[in-house]
Amino acid sequence: MRWWKVLGLAAFAGVAATGVVIARAERRRRSYTPDQIRTRLRQRHAEATRPEPD
Repeated sequence: MRWWKVLGLAAFAGVAATGVVIARAERRRRSYTPDQIRTRLRQRHAEATRPEPD
């Protein structure tokens, strides 16, 4: 029966770690200003639509 406790604690630690990773990514995403996002999107669009050399 003891291994159930270990498994439960491991699952809890995994869920907590996943939450931390998601929170960090969200904070990083929200730290951009709208102008920065617009500039990045335009750069990415220009790169994606640029014709490839033969």
